[in-house]
Amino acid sequence: MAYVWVDCDRYTVRNRYDSIATFIPLFDRILFLPRDSRRHAVARLNLSAGDSVLDIGCGTGRSLRYLHEAVGPGGRIYGIDISRGMLRQARKLCSANGWDNVELSECDAGEYAAPTPLNGVLFSLSYNTMPHHRTVLRRAWDQLVPGGHLVIMDAKVPPGLSRKLVLPFSLWLMKHTMLGNPLIHPWEELAALTDDIDMTQRLFQSYSSAAA
Repeated sequence: MAYVWVDCDRYTVRNRYDSIATFIPLFDRILFLPRDSRRHAVARLNLSAGDSVLDIGCGTGRSLRYLHEAVGPGGRIYGIDISRGMLRQARKLCSANGWDNVELSECDAGEYAAPTPLNGVLFSLSYNTMPHHRTVLRRAWDQLVPGGHLVIMDAKVPPGLSRKLVLPFSLWLMKHTMLGNPLIHPWEELAALTDDIDMTQRLFQSYSSAAA
């Protein structure tokens, strides 16, 4: 049986995330996200103190702590999201922690240009939610400095028999919650940009982290 995914328009995506912004920590548990997944993804960016990094689809800011630890107070962190509700939560987090080197913007990632060249770009559970993910990826890739790193951490459907058992439920769950297309393979789309890719998989191959 062939499964398909129908993308939602930008208005639907924005409204869905506005409505679930306060429940994001709960979704991490429902989807069995390994606890250190965001820290692990940020570590793969190989950032140094003073670097500039872009968090695409930053959501409520659950990766910002690790990015701030990586670049220090002298670095710059840019976070973008299409959802005003998600950014509202992220701004509260930044204010509570005194992170004054974080710049958050409400915009379409496919149209965003960072103020400075980037040492790193992170997609943390956001890439598969973007209908125009290839356009976003290419634009982000072109803003990296030579030697910069891009990491996509997202959920994936495990192979083999598990795929047949999990995929129908995954499609249903994503359509009713996060709008993340489980049929997207980020590592394959990164391969169109570079041969230097390293992918790790976790939780019985249900989550991947592709670094380029």
